[in-house]
Amino acid sequence: MIVFVSGIIYLAATPIGNIGDASPRLVEVLQNADVVAAEDSRRAVRLFRELGIRAEGSLTSFYDAVEAGKSVDLVKRASQGETIVVISDAGMPSVSDPGYRIVREAIEHGVRVSVIPGPSAVLTALAISGLPVDRFTFEGFLGRKSGERQSQLQELAREPRTMVFFEAPHRLKDTLADMQTVLGSDREVVVCRELTKTYEEVIRGTLSELVAWSDHEILGEICIVVAGANQQEATSKQDWIQAVAQRVALGVSQRDAIADIAQELHVPKREVYDAVIEARDQLKK
Repeated sequence: MIVFVSGIIYLAATPIGNIGDASPRLVEVLQNADVVAAEDSRRAVRLFRELGIRAEGSLTSFYDAVEAGKSVDLVKRASQGETIVVISDAGMPSVSDPGYRIVREAIEHGVRVSVIPGPSAVLTALAISGLPVDRFTFEGFLGRKSGERQSQLQELAREPRTMVFFEAPHRLKDTLADMQTVLGSDREVVVCRELTKTYEEVIRGTLSELVAWSDHEILGEICIVVAGANQQEATSKQDWIQAVAQRVALGVSQRDAIADIAQELHVPKREVYDAVIEARDQLKK
């Protein structure tokens, strides 16, 4: 049994596909809220119906374009003792969905915020990917145009952590192609489609393999999980040069410094040596 607190805003995670993933706590909070602020009110009505909820409170739309304005009113209502529940179309509010602004507004006005935890497309895709999960970064949606996407990916090319992206199905092929161009054909990638739903599909391979796979119509909700850069990819020649210079400044011989840095970064000693000599020759010019 939930003990309801007056004057609170809940961020409530909703199922990303399988309605059976809704928790009893989610059902009870939605049932008893004074206001449910939903990213899409029509989807919220369908969710209530599937969960057998007869909501006692009011339902209001809470999508990106109105979030800032409505947050002020909803926080005011919570400060007066009402219970406000924020839900997105699926998953956790504020993760690539409305929610952030109302939390900031609540904090500013001393209104309590709590979370009804539950399904998350980000964590589900990460867990099922088979890629390292000890460290990861969520990058949301990349730009709609190829040039913008490639520019964003260039900034991530040396990111050592596993990366999770969202993507629309009609842009998937082009996004994978841009990833291949920037990150390389051999980078490991996993495409997760329709997670937790009847036709859930998880496709693993290299970027070149998945670019070829994506050459057909693809439907549904998409998550892309990309392996982080390996040690050699995550460091540049300039990084090697600076690291060697730092060791030399401490009194280590250049030869030993090159050997140490090559071993620590798992890169060929000859490549580090060539980078250092090239940099030295450039300074002489």
